Amino acid sequence: MAEKQSDKAPHILLFPYPSQGHMNPIIEFGKRLISKGVKVTLITTIYISNTVISHNNDTTSLEIQAISDGFDEHGYAGASSSDDYLKKFKKVGSKSLGDLINKLRSEGSSINAIVYDSFITWALDVAIEFGINGGTFFTQACAVNNIYYHVYKGLIPVPSVSSVSVPGLPNFEYWETPSFVHNYGPYYYPSWTEIVFNQFTNIDQARWVFTNTFYKLEEEVIEWMKKMWPMKVVGPTLPSMYLDKRLEDDNDYGINLFKANHNEYLNWLNDKPKGSVVYVAFGSNAKLGPEQMEEVACALNDSDVNYLWVVRGEEKGKLPKEFVELKTGKGLIVSWCKQLDVLAHESVGCFVTHCGFNSTLEAISLGVPVVGMPQWTDQSTNGKCLEDIWGVGVRVKADERGIVKRQNIVSCMKEIMEGERGVVAQKNARKWMELAKEAVSEGGSSDKDMDGFICELKQ
Repeated sequence: MAEKQSDKAPHILLFPYPSQGHMNPIIEFGKRLISKGVKVTLITTIYISNTVISHNNDTTSLEIQAISDGFDEHGYAGASSSDDYLKKFKKVGSKSLGDLINKLRSEGSSINAIVYDSFITWALDVAIEFGINGGTFFTQACAVNNIYYHVYKGLIPVPSVSSVSVPGLPNFEYWETPSFVHNYGPYYYPSWTEIVFNQFTNIDQARWVFTNTFYKLEEEVIEWMKKMWPMKVVGPTLPSMYLDKRLEDDNDYGINLFKANHNEYLNWLNDKPKGSVVYVAFGSNAKLGPEQMEEVACALNDSDVNYLWVVRGEEKGKLPKEFVELKTGKGLIVSWCKQLDVLAHESVGCFVTHCGFNSTLEAISLGVPVVGMPQWTDQSTNGKCLEDIWGVGVRVKADERGIVKRQNIVSCMKEIMEGERGVVAQKNARKWMELAKEAVSEGGSSDKDMDGFICELKQ
């Protein structure tokens, strides 16, 4: 049973999993709710609050409360393993979340709902214990969660060794499913596998099921999911100034785990012709091996295109020495950048991406065609959707050792930058860009679902 309502603005707690890729969409969801008159409190860990949020000024519209994950000094890095972190986060976090709810109530603050990351299913158990409605928030594509659900129900065997068919999607080859489904090799992590499959353990007790996508992008899958759960489709949760521009001060997510020299790469992009730059980035977590780094480096060198390549500081040691020393003027390597600004820049004509879902949504929402180079987790499925369902790019093909050769990378970039596939991908990317803007604009499908949620909060 939900807490008794008052005439005051409804108050919700937002609880993302404490990593950048999960925090960004839920923070943007919170900003939208605030613009519609909802009081929002963001829950994060003590470590994230002390080391990241305290150095960012763009989350000031959100009230922030910190709880313990059991690793207050070093966060995830302080754990001996993923398993160690996730188990302690559940044990310590459950108690700490309960203590926070008691503290807020003692201060006279009512709580109408807790919206929690689907990776933190135990947050719903805490909400129910306190008589508060809970809503789970999927930060990954509905296509991906559809496959995970069928694994959870025992309808897809793991590891998958044959093609997969689920409602609302075309057939997927086994290697196009998420890596947790098909790959028990180097990217197999038992604790994370358990997390993604068990997102559905208590979902039937959730009052709402939110997803960071938009209706027209995944219409058939969403319709299938709506038959089972009270869906609220609220994406794409990008800063408003890159979409509908209704929130004039919302031009950044507000959480940046890495620092970037914005002037360096923006000035460099400004000097390049329209559509001439290939932007290469593999997200905040992916780690390419030295051989794969060399193949990417040689591909960029051989392709004779302008390129902006993000290589995180801890990855730079894998770059070939002769490549680092090569100064051609056609390429720029940076340790981090504000990806939205790069994708929105008119000089960028192609995005070589790991196909993480945030990057996928950003490319679609800003109309940039892609070369997909998936690494692990949900990325192989997103890559399939980008190429075969949404038609906004092509995928590279790895050899039997999992290495993508330079010739293949060059060929794919050339196809997007110069070929007929690139013309089609550009046209489709622009179509999805307009549909993404439409979804979050006033009266759009995602805007209506958000308004519906607020109405239900007030009831």
